[in-house]
Amino acid sequence: MFKKLSESIKNRPVIGWAIFAFVMVAVFMLGLLAASITERRAEIATLYANKKIEIEGINPKNEEWGINYPRQYDTWKRTKEMNFTSKHLGNTKEDMLESRPNMVVLWAGYAFSRDYNAPRGHMFAIEDVTNTLRTGTPDHEHKDMQPSTCWACKSPDVPRMMEEKGIEDFYKASWSHYGADIVNPIGCADCHDPQTMKLTITRPALIEAFERQGRNIADATPQEMRTLVCAQCHVEYFFKGDNKYLTFPWDGGMTVEDMEKYFDNMDYKDWTHSLSRAPMLKAQHPDYELFLVGPHAQRGLSCADCHMPYKSEGGIKFSDHQITSPLKNISSTCQTCHRDSEENLLKYVYEYQDKALEIRNRVEDELAKTHIMAKAAWDNGANDKQMEQSLQLIRQAQWRWDYAVASHGGAFHAPVETQRILAHSLDRTMQAQLELQKVLYSLGIQSFEMPDISSKDKAQEYIGLDMKKFKSEKENWIKNTPPTWLEKAKQEGKIVASR
Repeated sequence: MFKKLSESIKNRPVIGWAIFAFVMVAVFMLGLLAASITERRAEIATLYANKKIEIEGINPKNEEWGINYPRQYDTWKRTKEMNFTSKHLGNTKEDMLESRPNMVVLWAGYAFSRDYNAPRGHMFAIEDVTNTLRTGTPDHEHKDMQPSTCWACKSPDVPRMMEEKGIEDFYKASWSHYGADIVNPIGCADCHDPQTMKLTITRPALIEAFERQGRNIADATPQEMRTLVCAQCHVEYFFKGDNKYLTFPWDGGMTVEDMEKYFDNMDYKDWTHSLSRAPMLKAQHPDYELFLVGPHAQRGLSCADCHMPYKSEGGIKFSDHQITSPLKNISSTCQTCHRDSEENLLKYVYEYQDKALEIRNRVEDELAKTHIMAKAAWDNGANDKQMEQSLQLIRQAQWRWDYAVASHGGAFHAPVETQRILAHSLDRTMQAQLELQKVLYSLGIQSFEMPDISSKDKAQEYIGLDMKKFKSEKENWIKNTPPTWLEKAKQEGKIVASR
């Protein structure tokens, strides 16, 4: 081959010059690549070598981490922005009970019937859990509605307090007990080792769930960790036992049916519905579980790939810590893999969501009606034996509905699975109605009138909530109690003085 090439060059010298030019360009480009890699490594090494402060132990003060890592910190601060709305939600505040008043009836007898807003950015974690009506007004007149476990995913102060007080003692305390200790919103220490900046698991519930499945979370790959740090909180969970120990119900598997079986085997219920008297389960936000069965996870993507896309500044490549919907910046998220227009990509997402939400809306209409039918049966003398089958179907139907809708983005993360779950919810809802019709007929009731639950206010009045009283008490409590928590935290140096 080389002999033929030599002869070609001898006969046509231009070929030799072309090869020479190509080699020179290739060497130059390789030199640029090597220089770029060296420069990036040098900048990264400089970042670690020239840290301005030492961060030791569990330091929950995000502002201090920001001194060493200003790029990441500046993007993290943008989690306070509320400037994005897609066709379905975004990062703005929205009263979900006002938008979908049927949910008031679905959660009758449970704190969610008082107040349920769309989630906002991580910067609002402390503020939102403090201000919601679901945490009540714990003071000398009112007992805590919630345990300290409710703080578990709201702040990097949580692992700090768990280390100081012990995990069990932290969980079993009342929610207000640590009001002056849990003061820094979700941030750096929730996910990063302060010495190496490697991703780390700071919440014991995830580690414990892996161990019960015979897995060791320490074996997770770096790419898997870019999902698992999110899975510390974005999962289905419950408060187990009298000490309200945070537990993930994965022992028998991670599907909606597996977890239902887990709860059934331990005869567990979150509350008894105040209208239907059904023993209810409340789903939290099984984002991780649904994501795992969706197309993106199955192709090896992590949560961070879409919700924390990479950015470049000088020679530094880093993750955008704003952590928001990928639809806010499609060019940096979806279009890094999908060679399609922004218009088409949005259309695909909305098509998935629209189809799932069409089923969701039907379920909410029919399931609210089913609870009210059950109340009519009880009011007209039904007994436990007559109602047993109906109540079990209601429990199953609402668990599936809640599991699907409580997940942030489930209709897109796993559209096929989400629609399957909602379809099964609708099926059980209609079965429950058939059983209740039999009961009502046996009691001589051939029809009943549906109440007007067309608005949040009407629905809350129907289930017996004194919302004027709740809101007045909360407003006074917010004015008087949280400021004392904040002042105490400042005095004890638990937040930066400038805040």
